[in-house]
Amino acid sequence: MDRRQRKTREAIFSALIELLAGKDFGHITVGEIIDRADVGRATFYAHFETKDHLLQALCDDLFCHILDGADTDHRHLFRCDAPECVFLHLFRHLLKNDDHILDLLSCQNNDLFLRRFKAQLHTVVKGQLPQFRARKSEKLPEDFWIDHICAVFIQTLRWWIDHGMQESPETITEYFFLAV
Repeated sequence: MDRRQRKTREAIFSALIELLAGKDFGHITVGEIIDRADVGRATFYAHFETKDHLLQALCDDLFCHILDGADTDHRHLFRCDAPECVFLHLFRHLLKNDDHILDLLSCQNNDLFLRRFKAQLHTVVKGQLPQFRARKSEKLPEDFWIDHICAVFIQTLRWWIDHGMQESPETITEYFFLAV
């Protein structure tokens, strides 16, 4: 993607994020998005088939960096040095509120984002299962165990947000590991 295309895409993402802060996703129109992003309708559709495809692309770009947790220097919407623990890495991004990701996860549309986030998180957890093996009962099916770990992470994140994110990313990561 060239620089002009990337800037257009980022403008459309920013417009959607701003609109989501005050309006339900179902009530946002493509017209509102293109007006806010200051792009033409043809430009929008050159990048995204539908408003739903835009949402999927936004979520993919916001969440994909956690899948690259092993890379020491990765770039999607963020640039960062990934720590050794992918969960700590994610909590640090959330604390910094990179690209308003925290706003999206705590806005009135948060179920949309949490669902997509959980799908991405499944991939992360699968890659991190050795950290959790000692805690898993042999009776539990692996897909149940993965879903459980993801649910605990999401609940830890919600608790942290609801309590004003007063704990450090290191502390909330420790809480997460204790709760699994």
